[in-house]
Parts: sequence; structure tokens; C-alpha cells
Amino acid sequence: MTSTEAAILRPVLDQWKSAVNAHDPKHVASLFTGEAIFQGLHPYSIGPQGVAAYYDAQPIGLTAAYDIQETRRLADDLVLGYLSVTFTFTDRPAVQAYLSVIVRQLNNDWLIDHYQVSRLN
Repeated sequence: MTSTEAAILRPVLDQWKSAVNAHDPKHVASLFTGEAIFQGLHPYSIGPQGVAAYYDAQPIGLTAAYDIQETRRLADDLVLGYLSVTFTFTDRPAVQAYLSVIVRQLNNDWLIDHYQVSRLN
């Protein structure tokens, strides 16, 4: 993992984590491109509206913690991140998952263009 790619990913992922932890689905959705492919643990959607609906349906008290495992620069304006994520709930056991994201630079902002979470157990 290079520090350059991690430095690009962290601000976007830190905002994602903060918005998820605050149960702020509109803020989470604002971190995605207009045509983002989003695959949570339910059927996929395209664009911020699907992201907002997904996170709005999550229980109050859900929190996320992540650790970047790998990064790749796919193009000047694209960075891939592979993460381990722990989703914690107030009323059930935590969920360990893996998350792949591709962030795209649009103007001076980096936004999530692809999001795929996998639960292996």
C-alpha cells in the first residue's frame, strides 16, 4: 500500500465512517458519484438515492470501523481500496466484512464510484 493512495482514500472513508456512525444517510450519499454502483449486504443500487435509502434503513446505533488492507492506483483519477470493516450494533453481534471501494476524482473532490461489501462468514 502506498501512502499516496491511502492519503486519497482516508478523507473519503473517514467522512463515510463519521456519517454512518451519526446515522446521517444524506451525508453518506453525498460521498458517492451520481452513477455510483453500490452493493451493501442487500440488492445493489445505482446512485446516491439508493445509498441514502440503504443507510436510512440501518438501525440507529450502527457504527463502522475500517482498516485499509490494500490500495491500487487504477488511473490518475481512480483509486481502489480494499478494507476490513467491523459494523457494530447495539442489539446483536458485530459483523465482520470486507469492502472494496473505487474513488474517483471529480473536479477537486474524491467521491466513491463503486462500493462492494462482502461478508465471508
